[in-house]
Amino acid sequence: MLAAERRNMILEKLQDEKKVVVSELSGLFGVSEETIRRDLDKLDKEGLAVKSYGGAILNENASIDMPFNVRKKRNMKGKQIIAQLVEKLVGEGEHIILDPSTTAVAIVKALKNRKRLTVITNSIEVLVELSDVSGWDVISTGGTLKENYLALVGPKAVEGINSFNVDKAILSCKGIDLAKGITDANEMFSQVKQTMLKSAKQRILAADCTKFNNVAFSHICGLTDIDMIVTDVRPSAEWMAYFAEKGIKCVYGEENHGNSFCQ
Repeated sequence: MLAAERRNMILEKLQDEKKVVVSELSGLFGVSEETIRRDLDKLDKEGLAVKSYGGAILNENASIDMPFNVRKKRNMKGKQIIAQLVEKLVGEGEHIILDPSTTAVAIVKALKNRKRLTVITNSIEVLVELSDVSGWDVISTGGTLKENYLALVGPKAVEGINSFNVDKAILSCKGIDLAKGITDANEMFSQVKQTMLKSAKQRILAADCTKFNNVAFSHICGLTDIDMIVTDVRPSAEWMAYFAEKGIKCVYGEENHGNSFCQ
């Protein structure tokens, strides 16, 4: 196993259990404790974990973004619920734009029974997922590949998005806060998402329950810049009252689907 693969598996374990122990990881992966300590050192330096005595704990700062391959395994049930809800909102023949989120990958999987869709995206993972779909127009924004994110960003990506007008922009985020609005971990992602929102007639935020009441580093937009929020679990009474006051439609899956991520 490559060191990078082992570190990603350690991150997955941290996501699930919030902490790891050096001796347990050594036995799990069949490597020395010194090797595990080096792995944890690297994760600590990257800001993904915080070393502690005999192990490490997860860095739960909303501004810290995990690698794509780790994020896509987090709250999978919630993302599937969101994808099923979004699938009902997209009509055949529509033009949509999707961001490079793990939620977007779940959404395109749910949309594959639709006909004649046009999908514009800066997500490498979405492009790959749709590579075998016939009858659709799948368009890449272009741009610079962001390491570990499977996403295209930068001026070329913004320029590419600016050349289109779409029916729906469907985006995710890292944080949703009543005071700070909608935020992401990285300024380059925020810039691209801001451009996506400007290109669309309808602006949909697809974000699971873990994003509520979090604030990440970079501001995307205010809450009132979104027409609809699609989430997996019914938001709190405070949030529902806010949405009603501001005329933001909120579509949710269940009162509580028993997901520990949202408890």
